[in-house]
Amino acid sequence: MAIPKIRIGIFGAAGYAGGELLRILLRHPNAAVSFAHSKSQAGKPLYAAHPDLMGETAMSFTGEMPFINGGPDGNLDVIFLCMGHGESRVFLEENRFEGVRIIDLSHDFRDGSNGFVYGLPELQREKIGGATRIANPGCFATAIELALLPLAKAGRLQSDVHVSAVTGSTGAGQSLSATTHFSWRSGNISVYKAFTHQHLKEIRGSLKALQPGFAAGIRFIPYRGNFTRGILASCYTTSDLSLEEAQGLYTRYYAAHPFTHLSPVEVDIKQVLNTNKCLLHLEKHDDQLLVTSVIDNLTKGAAGQAVQNMNLLFGLDEETGLKLKSVGF
Repeated sequence: MAIPKIRIGIFGAAGYAGGELLRILLRHPNAAVSFAHSKSQAGKPLYAAHPDLMGETAMSFTGEMPFINGGPDGNLDVIFLCMGHGESRVFLEENRFEGVRIIDLSHDFRDGSNGFVYGLPELQREKIGGATRIANPGCFATAIELALLPLAKAGRLQSDVHVSAVTGSTGAGQSLSATTHFSWRSGNISVYKAFTHQHLKEIRGSLKALQPGFAAGIRFIPYRGNFTRGILASCYTTSDLSLEEAQGLYTRYYAAHPFTHLSPVEVDIKQVLNTNKCLLHLEKHDDQLLVTSVIDNLTKGAAGQAVQNMNLLFGLDEETGLKLKSVGF
């Protein structure tokens, strides 16, 4: 007996995250994309904004909104909101959805407001499976949380955590700005939002969910990298664990999670590009435990994790449609 397709609508489908969602969902065996909404690209084929989709689909962007406010539906099972930060909250205040699950990729509801559940499967997979509204985690937050969750679960975050992390230009979104322009970004690197990045709040919230007494600092220095996609985060903290003890702790924590893997050798961004993986590597230097984490900011850090959450919402195997190969070289 054929399994019914999940009927999907995507709002903000012309951006980077929307393009990644389309790339994954058009090949997902249980997904049927009903529409891809964009005000700026309405009426144009999907490949006008996402050239990699040429030959993959004959769909065009729509500017119509027929599936909301009690319109002719029963036609949707889930919507993805790929809008700018602050826009999702306004959109949901202005539009009503009945009986439709929502996965939001902005930071608007990561605090758990409006009935949203924080969508990091490695933190709370069972809670996600029973939810109707999911707030997809931030990209930096995903990389850093996955580097630290096993320590928090064991109550072993005992002092300040120091983080340096670099992200590609796609992390800033598709809108052009001085710091995403090729002429500025190429051959360049810079610090931004040192100690004040917006993802710090959700990172602390996730760590405290596992280690309620955690009150030490998270000293986070983000960097803009001169590449397009991927995140490498280096996190270190004082620890009395031996390297072998720490490796055992991480192996046990992630044993049941198919996308996060502990590597015995140093990791790099190319290993995870275009995949939903997170790779971790541990080192011990004197009393400092160093955890290196790599993800693709557009897949595990955005669209891939959103599909992972969709799979959990609808009782599918977590890896469905997400067995993606990295570029390698």
